[in-house]
Amino acid sequence: MTKKKLIAGNWKMNGSLAANESLVKALLQDVGTPDCEVAVCVPAPYLAQMQALLAGSPIALGAQDLSAQQQGAFTGEQSATMLKDFGVRYAIVGHSERRQYHGETDEAVAAKAAAALANGITPIVCVGETLAQRESAHTEEVVKRQLAAVIHVNGHCISEIVVAYEPVWAIGTGKTATPEQAQSVHALLRAQLHHAANEHAAGIHILYGGSMNAANAAELLAQPDIDGGLIGGASLKAPDFLQIIAAAR
Repeated sequence: MTKKKLIAGNWKMNGSLAANESLVKALLQDVGTPDCEVAVCVPAPYLAQMQALLAGSPIALGAQDLSAQQQGAFTGEQSATMLKDFGVRYAIVGHSERRQYHGETDEAVAAKAAAALANGITPIVCVGETLAQRESAHTEEVVKRQLAAVIHVNGHCISEIVVAYEPVWAIGTGKTATPEQAQSVHALLRAQLHHAANEHAAGIHILYGGSMNAANAAELLAQPDIDGGLIGGASLKAPDFLQIIAAAR
């Protein structure tokens, strides 16, 4: 059986109680029974609101980060067990913005992925290169290093993760990797996962996360190793997000 694609919205630091309700109601009104899996990853203060709004719907709830720690003196952090209380199914780990602005290392990302997996939350592990790294022909080295750290710590259950390839140069810039550029990196990541997970590698979702939008989604999603999208700005507009969901067949 072919796995369904996964379309996950990343709201980043956007939203309000009123705006969230309006957006989600518009999504639920028209999403029907989608041909793909759907999730929205929302800011932590809105998890309770979203848990209530999404209850019984085909849209799963995701968080944008989590702590590698279980509990204790870690002011400002949220543990995986706390997220479970709100019905969180997915958690983004190692987003390029966390790596860039919060200094998250490959090892920290691997530890966060382990904390998620230990609590039944699927980590969406982000990997990707900057423009300087791409232009100096280091794309392969960078993404393989980032994923290798996660495999090293979580090898026994690596088939339970989701990987998101997000070329940093194509996030929020309006630039997008061509379908061929994206596919070549996705194929590289699939081969690396195959080495770690053997026959289970084909079942691991590898999402594209670099400015996928309503206009380019179908072409990107048609690539053999692109199993969905991690959607930024377009996930905040109901018509656009619904169009991407419709393209994910």
